[in-house]
Amino acid sequence: MCNIIEFSDFQKIKLKVGKVLTAENIKGSNKLLKLSVDIGEQSPRTLVAGLAGIYKPDELIGKKIIVVTNMKPAKIFGVESNGMLLAAVNKDKVAILTVDSDIEVGSEVE
Repeated sequence: MCNIIEFSDFQKIKLKVGKVLTAENIKGSNKLLKLSVDIGEQSPRTLVAGLAGIYKPDELIGKKIIVVTNMKPAKIFGVESNGMLLAAVNKDKVAILTVDSDIEVGSEVE
């Protein structure tokens, strides 16, 4: 059984729709990709994601994804990651969460 949280805990997580602008492999890592993601702010966010073995960088460009925007920044393989994308994981299968219609970048997910 998973840990049960209060609704107020869930409200602390800020989720937004983002659009992947660029994606590239991170030198020295066979698992990590560096993404530039537009989440409706003045400048795109850099995210580091462990998707290199699952997606080719060009497969991600243009996708609208769900991003946790209020994560504490973390330096991963020398790259500062300023958020986290959401993905479903089942054993060795991974699928990033996307939106099913053309909603505006920066839209809040509730």
